[in-house]
Amino acid sequence: MEVTMVRKIALVLAAAVVCAPGTAAAAAAAAEPVPPVMAALGDSISAGFNACGWYVSCTSRSWSAGDHPSVNSHYLRLLGYGQAVKGHNLNFAVPGSTSADLAGQAQKAVAAKAAYVTILIGAQDACTATESRMTPVSTYRARVERALDVLAAAGVKVFVASIPDLKRLWRIGKDNVVARAFWALGHICPAMLTDADSMAKKDQARRDRVRERVEDYNEAMRQACAAYGPGCRSDEGAVFGYPFTLDHISKWDYFHPNADGQRALARTTFPHGFTWQKSPLGRTSEPGPVPPVPDPRALATSGTAALPARG
Repeated sequence: MEVTMVRKIALVLAAAVVCAPGTAAAAAAAAEPVPPVMAALGDSISAGFNACGWYVSCTSRSWSAGDHPSVNSHYLRLLGYGQAVKGHNLNFAVPGSTSADLAGQAQKAVAAKAAYVTILIGAQDACTATESRMTPVSTYRARVERALDVLAAAGVKVFVASIPDLKRLWRIGKDNVVARAFWALGHICPAMLTDADSMAKKDQARRDRVRERVEDYNEAMRQACAAYGPGCRSDEGAVFGYPFTLDHISKWDYFHPNADGQRALARTTFPHGFTWQKSPLGRTSEPGPVPPVPDPRALATSGTAALPARG
C-alpha cells in the first residue's frame, strides 16, 4: 500500500515538473531554429565604423553580423547553436543612416531572405547640427513601424537594441582634450557634443533635452517591438544603460565603439534575444583574443588622413 502511494506521488511530481512553466522542456519547445540568413540593420554602430580602420566601416567587427572573433557577435553566437547560418551574415547598416533609411534596409533584408535581423537606429536622429533639427519622436516611431511592417510581412524574427546614452559619452569625454578636439573638428554629434567644455546652464539644459529625446526614441522602439508580437525582442534599455568608458570608444573619433565596445554590445544584447535551438554541430568555444590594431594617432602622423563621417 505504501509502495503504491509513493509511486503515485512520484508520478504526480514528475508530471508537474514536465508541465510546469519555465522548465527545460518548456524552454526547448519555445526555442527557435537557427536562422539560415541573418542581417544587421541600422547606422554606423552596426556597420562597425572605426572599429578597425581609419574612418571606414569594419563590418567584420559589427556587434551584430561581424565574423571577427574579437567581437563574438550575434552571428558568431548563433554559430554556437548551429551551422545553418554559416557564411550568411549580411550587413545593410550604413553610416549616417537615420530612421528614414530603415524601411529601405528592411526591404533589402527581406529580398535577401534574412530570417533574423538586428536593429539599432536613432543616434543620428538625435546627432543633428542643432537641437531643433532632431527627428520628432512621432516621426521616428512611424518610420520604425513602417520598417517593422516590411519585416512582419516576411515573418522575420527581429531584435531591437536601444540607442546608447549620448550624454554619458559627453560625461566621460568632456575632460579629455583630444576627445573634445575630435568632436569639434569633426562636427561630431553637435546637438550633444558642441561646446563640450561649457558648463553654462543653457548647455547643460540642451544636453538634458537631447538625452531625453534619445530616451523617447528608445521607448518608441520598445513599444513598436511589443506591437510586432512574439517575433520581436527588445534589449529593454540595456545598451542605453550600459556603463561604457573611453576604453570602449574608438580613438579615431571618440564617438563610435571600438572592437571592445562592439564586443560589449554583443555581450549585453544577446541574452535579451531569442532562445535558439542547439544543434549537435554548434560551436561551443569562445573566440580567443586577437592582436590590437595600431594607434590611430601614429597613423595620422605618418600622413594617413580622411574626413570624419558623422554616422
